Amino acid sequence: MAAAPLRVLACGDVEGRLEAIFGRVRAIQAKSGRFDMLLCVGNFFGSTSEAEWAEYRTGAKKAPIPTYVLGANNEDTLSYFPDVSGCELAENITYLGRRGVYSGCSGLQIAYLSGTEAQQQPAPAHSFSAKDVAELKMSLLSTPNFRGVDILLTSPWPRDVGTFANSAGEIDTKKCGSKLISDLAASLKPRYHFAALEKAYYERLPYRNHMVLQETPQHVTRFIALADVGNTGKKKYLYAFSIVPMSSMDPAELVKQPQDVTENPYRKLKKEAPKSKASAEEEPACQFFFDLNKHQGKKRPSDGKERGDSQPKQAKKPPQPTGPCWFCLASPEVEKHLVVSIGTHCYLALAKGGLSPDHVLILPIGHYQSVVDLSSEVLEEVTKYKAALKEFFRSKGKRYVLFERNYRSQHLQLQVIPVPLDLCTSEDIKEAFITQAQEQHIELLEIPEHSDIAQVAQPGMPYFYVELDTGEKLFHRIRGRFPLQFGREVLASEALLAQPQRADWRQCAAQRPEEEAQARAFRREFEPFDFSLRD
Repeated sequence: MAAAPLRVLACGDVEGRLEAIFGRVRAIQAKSGRFDMLLCVGNFFGSTSEAEWAEYRTGAKKAPIPTYVLGANNEDTLSYFPDVSGCELAENITYLGRRGVYSGCSGLQIAYLSGTEAQQQPAPAHSFSAKDVAELKMSLLSTPNFRGVDILLTSPWPRDVGTFANSAGEIDTKKCGSKLISDLAASLKPRYHFAALEKAYYERLPYRNHMVLQETPQHVTRFIALADVGNTGKKKYLYAFSIVPMSSMDPAELVKQPQDVTENPYRKLKKEAPKSKASAEEEPACQFFFDLNKHQGKKRPSDGKERGDSQPKQAKKPPQPTGPCWFCLASPEVEKHLVVSIGTHCYLALAKGGLSPDHVLILPIGHYQSVVDLSSEVLEEVTKYKAALKEFFRSKGKRYVLFERNYRSQHLQLQVIPVPLDLCTSEDIKEAFITQAQEQHIELLEIPEHSDIAQVAQPGMPYFYVELDTGEKLFHRIRGRFPLQFGREVLASEALLAQPQRADWRQCAAQRPEEEAQARAFRREFEPFDFSLRD
């Protein structure tokens, strides 16, 4: 029999307004039935708390339901919390403590961290330090089969919680909050995370706690920031929800992903964390869509030995186009004045109506529709062109962004657009693509840097993918309609190159003499990096 859900109320800064919050709780219970507990984050006490608090401390009044509160966030209210390890402050009102995990008889796990992030050492009594966060993480992560906690309570917001998400209004989540809290949330994977202090209500879209295609699915996290009790702006300060403890849930039900789920906002933190060795119990990555251990960092076998063949493999001829092709080099339709380098299997050309004068295309000489269709020889030369372009652009203080749209196209075009290094980081570029994809209901997923697109896409499958010169990749399987200019629109947007007027190549076409001059200039500057001139 499934466990009955617990009915929980969470509250923002009470600021000593005990009658207001408990009166509201009584009214809710009279209308909707009894709740099991009230969780309070932010400032429970305020500068004018003493008169109201005395009635509860002495027992003259009693909280209507078990109430659990975090500790002081400033020196003025420290005296209300006599025991740093937690204690009962009054009947039905419990101070959880400086940091730890509260586990009720129901099995519900509530992790908590009191105070604000310390700005000095040693940390004041109302603050937490990196050591506090590390010890709380260790106490949980060291438990066998740890999957996460049901609820995380902190007073400050986590820094960057708004990344990949709906707007937090007037709160700038890149500047507000604590990086230590972000690290804690990334590690503990709470199903619900409550915070306060900013006098604002913000319910973030739920986010994933796993890397799609790389890790087994895990539950999502819902972050909710609550306003202060009785605020004049009538912002939400009390949040009601029902929850079945993780330990009592069916695993398949626990990991169900809602339709509005987003990428993890702390992905960068997780990526920077030291990678632990895979345990013997871990399932190999090949259980999913690709095998990360197969042929990694090697060229594909071309001698047929791994297949047990006695005859050498014959080079596969590319398929022939069904009609005129604008990009097959032998075709009369090719605008050859834009060609800037020709290899054995591929060539490089300036993009017509380029986003910038050094926007180039890597194209196979023969007719191939997508990267997935390429033979090993062609793929090897594509890789050489990418390496040459990386070195070339880096010498000019730029990084390239490459994308392919295998949708409503018949000849592979790898669009390569340089972006100044001092304009944005690789994380900024990925965030821009993922955020703008979410706005258009496009699921753009990060895949392993060393994986091959052929491992996630089958021949003939429509897809869109982005690759940075660091090897980082984003992938979307196209299942319906897809905006043809999406890749270019993201790069041209204010978030990156800030040239939205150049999002459509047709609005950027130059006269032939100008194109010829740009091609000559690029050819001359690229010459020291052009392997085709040396081979």
